[in-house]
Amino acid sequence: RCLNCGVCCECLQCVDVCLAGALNHQECASEVDLRVGGVVLSPGADVFDPGSYGSLYRYGEQPNVLTSAEFERILSASGPTMGHLVRPSDGAEPKSIAWIQCVGSRDIHISGNGYCSGVCCMYAVKEAVIAGEHSGGGLDTTIFFMDMRTFGKDYEKYLVRAEKEHGVRLLRTRVHSVEPVAGTGDLAIKYSDEAGVMHLEVFDMVVLSAGLQVNRETAELARKLDVALDRYNFAMTEPFSAVETSRPGIYACGIFQGPKDIPSSVIEASAAACAAGSRLNASRWLETKVLEVPDEIDVTGLEPRIGVFVCNCGVNIGGVVDVPDVTEYAAALPGVVYAGNNLFSCSQDSQEQMKEAVRVHGLNRVVVASCSPRTHERLFQEALRACGLNRYLFEMANIRDQNSWVHAGDHEAATNKAKDLVRMAVARAGFLHPLAEKRIPVNRRALVIGGGVAGMNAALGLADQGFETVIIEKEPRLGGLSLQLTRTIEGADIRSHVEGLVARVTGHEKIQVLTNGLIVDFGGFKGNFTTEVLVGPGMYERKIDHGVVIIATGAVEYVPDEFLYGQDERVLTQIELGKRLAENGAAGIDTVVMIQCVGSRNEDNPNCSRVCCQSAVKNAIHIKEDNPRSDVFVLYRDMRTYGLMEDYYRRARDLGVVFSRFRPEDPPEVDKSPDGLSVTFRDHVLGRRITVTPDLVVLSAGFRSADTEELASILRVPRNPEGYFMEAHVKLRPVEMASDGVFVCGTAQSPKLVTEAVAQ
Repeated sequence: RCLNCGVCCECLQCVDVCLAGALNHQECASEVDLRVGGVVLSPGADVFDPGSYGSLYRYGEQPNVLTSAEFERILSASGPTMGHLVRPSDGAEPKSIAWIQCVGSRDIHISGNGYCSGVCCMYAVKEAVIAGEHSGGGLDTTIFFMDMRTFGKDYEKYLVRAEKEHGVRLLRTRVHSVEPVAGTGDLAIKYSDEAGVMHLEVFDMVVLSAGLQVNRETAELARKLDVALDRYNFAMTEPFSAVETSRPGIYACGIFQGPKDIPSSVIEASAAACAAGSRLNASRWLETKVLEVPDEIDVTGLEPRIGVFVCNCGVNIGGVVDVPDVTEYAAALPGVVYAGNNLFSCSQDSQEQMKEAVRVHGLNRVVVASCSPRTHERLFQEALRACGLNRYLFEMANIRDQNSWVHAGDHEAATNKAKDLVRMAVARAGFLHPLAEKRIPVNRRALVIGGGVAGMNAALGLADQGFETVIIEKEPRLGGLSLQLTRTIEGADIRSHVEGLVARVTGHEKIQVLTNGLIVDFGGFKGNFTTEVLVGPGMYERKIDHGVVIIATGAVEYVPDEFLYGQDERVLTQIELGKRLAENGAAGIDTVVMIQCVGSRNEDNPNCSRVCCQSAVKNAIHIKEDNPRSDVFVLYRDMRTYGLMEDYYRRARDLGVVFSRFRPEDPPEVDKSPDGLSVTFRDHVLGRRITVTPDLVVLSAGFRSADTEELASILRVPRNPEGYFMEAHVKLRPVEMASDGVFVCGTAQSPKLVTEAVAQ
């Protein structure tokens, strides 16, 4: 028997087959020759093996020391314990769990992985929160960390909730050792606090937040394809073409391009597809295969034969709702001839089971009780279509978002509500009739709102594939915030790149640029929108018909009202310092103090602005390289040089840049006197207050969303409380908006680096 493990949903059914000796994966091996015009490499990465650390963390020696990936499987409903939180040694439910960060990351000595894996902090926080939910309360969760790098959109909010609402304890320290407690299976962690005092705490389990690394097979594949790799075996790419490898026509995305999380991987996958699509534009549609679907069954006059499929959704639903009870209840409802439940109804094997049930039981109406129709309705409708049923003979009951998630503390009430929702869905399904879809022409023109780096790249991505594109920019010229930037942390010239983009955009035969543009009205539907714009100094009105919209309105630098900014010309932002260094170098700069998180991670703007730490490191390196005798101090809360930027953070330290951490409740103090500026702060290493008299005080000012309230109202699209546009799904649909045909990219969606905005 041959299994397609590429679409495995982890139902564990193959285990029984394997035990019977009837499964041989080797029988599936075959060679296929494909003629292609482009190759996208997305081979992923491996989880680092903590065994390299020997007895330091006791991994492989003690059963209750797990990697984060192994612990994730314990939390999974399809895992070895079916989602029950137990420790491997004795099956007991743990009362305390510790997470140790940066295992196999930020380490040049043992693992050799000097980079930050970018995902570990966030998944440790997530696992701690979910573990607490699985335990039903009373679980002590502790995370040992060096810097907490929750830099993604709304990630900082999640971190704050984890600490304040879920009781996750955060200890900033490097663990000295993990020792077994004889005869108990428990583990004692020895660590030093920030005052240098040694502590010993005992935990039931220890989870090692293992980083990501490229495996040998992937590195060998890259060498066969003549694709250049860096010293960590990630694909070498350029900052402004992050998915293009050293070999034309071959693209890299996901972790193979560098450590990153799911949203960034999905974004880069889209970017690679766009780049390949542009290259293949001339040969598009020459070898297209059309999906064959069966003729639609006429159900006119037939009595409704309803099938109900109730989803466990792992523990999302099954951990709260009594799914078997709901299934039994559904089976007795009028018109229902079949009722069943699935572990994950959206998985491929569940879809096949659903199709089989439709055929065997002659179903002509289908109800799925699971998650949100916003994300999964189309999937289930396609399953009906594959069986010859009209897609609109489908009804969905949302027993997750509208039930188990909001009634997690009352299982009985949640189960009863699930029954109500299913009963209503079944009643409605009985009245469903086939609907005929109209085929309407699609306007093959795109509208891009915003002419910054993201907007211009989006326009070129469309135009290079042959689509007419109109850019509307409210300012007199293209470029946006990037006009104020100088270089990336890698050294790429942003100004030169922007000038090249403007030249390509304005000279492209498929792109029309409207500057001084103001959108005043918007209407229509996907494929057929109409936007009214006032254009130019004279503000003449123009109507634009188009099929899709891309919002790329960008963001602005926060203008500080703290630390004497605006009151003394020696107090600058990082962008202003970057301009000064580009024009004059570090001449005359002997002492600089940089202050991080200005306008970010506070009550007014609770999120991390993502770009500030790398800006400080980049400018600090520039100063030290130009003037090695200078003194540069960076005052920070967490240094968030994620991914490969960790190498630059290390280089800054090697050059002599002093990094001193401060607590938010005890920020630095900037004063002005006739003698000049002074900055007073408490150094966390020396444990004492220090006063520095710098030539410059540089504020790492965060991002703020552009003023898009009126635009959002006209387009009827949502924004989050900070004013950034909300994507349809933060992980799976990071560039799509809930309104079909409307997309978002760049800093209009959230703070990000120029290179990340280009990819998005």
